[in-house]
Parts: sequence; structure tokens; C-alpha cells
Amino acid sequence: MADRSAPRRELEQTRDGAGPGADQARIALTADGVPERLRAAILALAHARGANSSTCPSDAARAVTDDWRPLLPRARELARELARTGQVRLTQRNRLLDPDGEWRGPIRIRLPRPSDG
Repeated sequence: MADRSAPRRELEQTRDGAGPGADQARIALTADGVPERLRAAILALAHARGANSSTCPSDAARAVTDDWRPLLPRARELARELARTGQVRLTQRNRLLDPDGEWRGPIRIRLPRPSDG
């Protein structure tokens, strides 16, 4: 990618910093399969930003490819899967979402907080 997206640069910095999310950032930047890269990007960005911040499915998709829009449905589904396992929390307008619930519109992805219950 000649003109790298901000989320991709964030993944590269996370990988190079060897802090939280570095292993996932490496997978997101090098894995062969798009679903594996998207899943890893979601986790790496969430870990890099911490529990008091968030990311969105489009950030993960932008980090994986320049042609990111077709990946949005898959990124949202992967976020649901990660939320079902407790690895992340999904929010909308600062409200926690049930990963199995019916919802539409923009969502945010963040790490779980102790206050989440």
C-alpha cells in the first residue's frame, strides 16, 4: 500500500512496539486469509487503544485492505463472534450491545471493563 491508511499505520506501530496487541497486529499484517487478518486487526486495534477507547469495524477493514467496504459485513460478524467469547464488547451510543441481539447502524468495539459485569 503506497498511501497507507491510519488504521494500518496504527497496526504497524502496535506491531513494532511489542506491547498489548503486538502479536495480533503481526497476524493482521501478514496472515494469508482475510477473515484471520480482520479478526486479528479488530483485536490488535482494541488492545492498542485500551479499555477506555474503542475502534470500529471499518478501522479493521481499512487496516487490512484499500478496498475495505466489501469487508464491512464480515468485520461486523467477526466483532459479534469476538463479543460472544468475551474478548471484546460492542457498543452503540455508549450502550453495551448483545452480540446476539438485533441492531443496526454504527457500532464501536472495545476491550471489556471490570464495570461491564
